[in-house]
This record gives sequence, C-alpha cells and structure tokens, in this order.
Amino acid sequence: MVNFIMIAVCIIAGMVFKATKTIHPDAHKGINTWILYIALPAVSLKYIPQIQWSEQMLFPVLGPIVVYIGCAIFMRLYCKAKHYSQHSHSSLILASGFSNTSFIGFPLIMAFFNESLIKVAIICDQTMFVLLSTVGIVAAVNGAPGRDAKVDARYILRRLLTFPPFLGCITALILSRICNLSDGTLAYEFFDKLAATVGPLALFSVGLQLKFNGWKKEISQITMTQLYKLLVAPLWVALIALAIGLKGDIAKITIFEAAMPTLVTSSIISEQFRLNTRLINLIIGISIILGFFTAFLWFEILEIFF
Repeated sequence: MVNFIMIAVCIIAGMVFKATKTIHPDAHKGINTWILYIALPAVSLKYIPQIQWSEQMLFPVLGPIVVYIGCAIFMRLYCKAKHYSQHSHSSLILASGFSNTSFIGFPLIMAFFNESLIKVAIICDQTMFVLLSTVGIVAAVNGAPGRDAKVDARYILRRLLTFPPFLGCITALILSRICNLSDGTLAYEFFDKLAATVGPLALFSVGLQLKFNGWKKEISQITMTQLYKLLVAPLWVALIALAIGLKGDIAKITIFEAAMPTLVTSSIISEQFRLNTRLINLIIGISIILGFFTAFLWFEILEIFF
C-alpha cells in the first residue's frame, strides 16, 4: 500500500508545484539529469549482477520488439484509413511504439510485484532504448518536414554509446564478471541507496511535465494511441508468451512493461525532428494517467493467466 501512496503523492506534488509556480518551469530537466546519469545506472549496477541468465531471459528482449512491430502495423493501417501524412504517421509511431519502462515502469513494478523483479525490467528498458535510438530515429526522419533530415549511423551509434543507463548496463555486465557486487557488499549497499531515488524523483518529474490542454481537438489520434499502447500492445506480448508456454515472473514483468504509458523521451525526439510534439505531449500525459488504471487491469490478468 505504501508504494501506491508514494506514487500518488509524488505525481500530485509535481502537478501542484507546477500549477502554483513554486518551482522553476525547467526544474524537471535537472531532476531528469540526476535520474539518467546517476540513479538509473545505479539500478543496473544493483540488479544486473543478480540476473540468472537463461533462454527465458530472451523474452524481455523480445517484448519491446513486438510492441514496436505491432505499432508499425497498427498505425500504418490507421493512418491509411484516415489518409494521414507521413508526418502524422511518424508522430503516432513515436507516441505508441515505445514504453515508459523506467520512469513509470520501475515504480509500478515495485508497487505491484517485487523490487527484485526490476532486474527483468532492466532488460526490457535497455532493449526499448536501443529500438528508440535506431528504428525510432529512422521513423522520425521519415516524417520530418521536407524530408531534409538524414539518418546518420554515427549519430545513432553516438546516442547509444553515450546514454548513461546503457553505459551503466554494460558496466554492470563487466563488473559482475570481475568483482563481487552481490547483496551485503559495500558496493551493493552504495548502489542500493542511489537506485532508491529513481521511484520518487521520476514520479515527481512526471507530475511536473503532465500536460492536457487541447486534447479535444486530437481525440481520434489520442484514442487510437491509448488503445494500442495500453491494451493491444501488451495483449500481443501476452499471446506470444502463452503460445510458447512461458509463464512466471519473467513473462509477467515483460507483459507489464509492454503495458506502460508512452515514453517521455519520445517528445524530445519529436521536437528534434519537427514532428507533432504538442500531440505527443498530450498523449504522454493522458497515457500516464490512464496507465495507472490499466496497470491494475493487467496485474489482475497476469495473476490469473501467468
């Protein structure tokens, strides 16, 4: 129960601070810097050494890929039916193809399941980021006005190799082979303290960034992205898990992460390539609110079938 109270308090606090203008409008940028450069790498260094690698651990890698491929198909059909431009199609891909697996996913996993299962969520999160930095960038370039942007392989590689959580993941994999990072060691206790800041700070940052103005004008796009992101995407991942006979914690966490709201970073990429950033920001805000309710639904489904 305390985890649910923390989620509500942190997000509402962010919204109140923003509404009352008692905090700098760009305060979330500083908070996000701490989370990206310190807290999330610490999460990797804390949990990755605990992972027991097996064939089943390939499923958390598959989950985000299924979400993206399903999104590409779903949004292609929707945009074709609506006669939307490539610009709109690319915006909707960014809005529904990538899950908020860390800022929202990690705190909700701690609330619904067990903190130790974040080690599975980390694999989902890293795979999702690699997808965003590759096929996500390609989709954004394809929808850029005038198509004057170019896909630069060096730019994509640089994004991957300079993303702090990705570096934390690689470092954790290396260190787990050469030194002891297990529970009870000084290193583990240190990373544990830093990792504990992810939940409250990430949720507070989300509260500071929530936007809902003008949603009525974009109701069709918003509805379809919510339908896919919060219901269809995790359903496809769940059906694959059932088809291959995979049950248990790995299946549950992978499906649960697929059901998370739209990734906040999608807005940054949208702005960089001049897509429909206002629409994506609306979708992010609404999906986060709706996502808390659909998370309850998916938790109950997972408890019954997995």
